[in-house]
Amino acid sequence: MRRLIFQVDVGKPSDLTSLNGGPSKLYSFCQDSVARYCEKYGIDHHIQKEPMLKILPDLKNGNRSQGSIRLGYLPIYEKEHAFTFFDRYEQIAIIDSDIYIRDNAPNIFDHLDIHSDFGGVIEREMPITPQYANKIKHYSVSQYESLETNHKPNNLGYEFFNMGMMVMNKSITKFLKGMTPREFIMQKQFKKFVDGVGAWKWSTDQTLLNYWVRKENMGLDRMSWKWNALFKGIQDEHFNKAWFLHFFLKDNLPEKGENVEKLQAIVDGKLNMDFKHV
Repeated sequence: MRRLIFQVDVGKPSDLTSLNGGPSKLYSFCQDSVARYCEKYGIDHHIQKEPMLKILPDLKNGNRSQGSIRLGYLPIYEKEHAFTFFDRYEQIAIIDSDIYIRDNAPNIFDHLDIHSDFGGVIEREMPITPQYANKIKHYSVSQYESLETNHKPNNLGYEFFNMGMMVMNKSITKFLKGMTPREFIMQKQFKKFVDGVGAWKWSTDQTLLNYWVRKENMGLDRMSWKWNALFKGIQDEHFNKAWFLHFFLKDNLPEKGENVEKLQAIVDGKLNMDFKHV
């Protein structure tokens, strides 16, 4: 079974730079860990360095700002280019470039339910901090309450996957219905997300994809939080138990993630974690 981990690292140098200029040290640090992981398990690894889809919102229809298209497109939708690789692979994981994979991480593809179409981690099922629980409760209501799907709320808000790490079986392609990634994103049903209408002004592909996988009644695999541990979103005492470490808000990292020695100390559990949570 051929397997691929797909990542995106696009943008002008000014958008993904270290404090001293040059490529982001955080991204390089994390991508190197993914490369080692792929080599260990015989997984192919592809990092997309150039934009392929170049999705543009209708600024007159929604609330997106000119700044959101400073690159001439919305980079948040470039990850969906991974769908084109299903002509060569049976399983694909799309992993954000700010996710570090620990050396002891199992092969994620072996943990994906083969009968499912899509797998990921539900944010409210992580061992999250009280601060982050309150944040995602309000976020989930704003994003999903008005949608006609089977998102079910509880005291932590609506259920949604964090799409920084998603893994799919080839069976998901039947829900693409022959569309290219660009045609898929530009469907009329997704226009409100792409254009940033109302509460979706700051939405990424996360809202669109959560809406899609539920509207299509896909087979969903709700995977362990250890596959997508949000730094300072989950409780510190659980972070060292995780396999995939998601440094999803670099401003919460020492020196915004550009000090590799401190990043390694966090990964190794040797840095005092007593600084702010989300």
